[in-house]
Amino acid sequence: MKIWLTAAVIALTSPALAQDLGKTGEPAPIIPFESVPNFLKLPPDMHLGEAAGVAINSKKHVFVFSRGGSSVGPAYGNTAAQILEFGPDGKFIREVGKNLYAWSFAHTVRIDKDDNIWATDKGSDMIIKFSPEGHVLLVLGRKQEASDEPTPWDRKKVYKHEDGRFRQPTDVAWDPAGNAYVSDGYVNARIAKFDKDGNWIKTWGEKGKGPGQFDLVHSIAADAQGNIYVGDRNNRRIQVFDGEGTLKREIKIDVPFDPNARTAIGNKPDLSTYLQTGGSMTPGAPWALCITPPPNQVLYSSDSYPGRIYKLSLDGKVLGVLGESGKRLKQFGWIHEIACPAENEVYVAEILNWRVQKLLLHPEQKRAESKQ
Repeated sequence: MKIWLTAAVIALTSPALAQDLGKTGEPAPIIPFESVPNFLKLPPDMHLGEAAGVAINSKKHVFVFSRGGSSVGPAYGNTAAQILEFGPDGKFIREVGKNLYAWSFAHTVRIDKDDNIWATDKGSDMIIKFSPEGHVLLVLGRKQEASDEPTPWDRKKVYKHEDGRFRQPTDVAWDPAGNAYVSDGYVNARIAKFDKDGNWIKTWGEKGKGPGQFDLVHSIAADAQGNIYVGDRNNRRIQVFDGEGTLKREIKIDVPFDPNARTAIGNKPDLSTYLQTGGSMTPGAPWALCITPPPNQVLYSSDSYPGRIYKLSLDGKVLGVLGESGKRLKQFGWIHEIACPAENEVYVAEILNWRVQKLLLHPEQKRAESKQ
């Protein structure tokens, strides 16, 4: 089943109808929300770098995977990864995995049902599982050896897949049985499945635009039934699979947007054919995915332009949107990961603004306004 909300794209080819560029589907409600000011409280001599990841455990502790930690070495090739833990009030507690061998370039952090901490490091091609106390429990993947003078992977090249090895992995999720699913990611364009003990089970996916194919697998999430939601960013879609890799449906986020919206950084993307060609910097392209806990689960996704968060039902209906690009509170600069411990409590890690925002959603305000 495919979920398409797009309108006819013939309007995109006519300059006279350029104002219709943002009218791609049925309007979605704007969700009122607030951002908690000065939520994270770092020590005076500590700073966040690019906030690549954020996760929340059962005690409401906040874990931030930041591209920071080292200021020694070349700008390219420096170590840029550290996990920082904060209390429910945002007060700094500790650093997890300080000087870990796997640290290279932070991508995402996730917390499983047992409060274990999983860090996906794109630079080292590794996923590390920590106990709640911060001890390494499991290592997936292996980074290239420094003695071999490693060079970056060529994202345009198709490499032969290797069981148990990754090339710029991006994220991890788990099904109810404890199997882990790794989005592998920038280069390999596939999903890798491991059992709860870290044993390799299978993989699916390849580079492409067809059903079950991927072009930059950037985020992954699982629902309570064990369905796997894959953020296929360059293809501007979310593909949903069962735990064996069978495609169940495709979700595309196509709702109206302001065609004059500001970009968070860089030139405005060319949107003349984005409905057909996709692209990472296009409306609805899934940068980050998060599914709320059961029983009434919803899906959150974010894009880089126009810089919004989308709330969806698990079957793909857009329930509401919030936010825009910018640097003030309630504005976003490339949301890279979302944590959603409750339907109306959302945390976002931002690359460009070097911060994590705690967002409190107030959909009841919209309902109250509509009754007046």
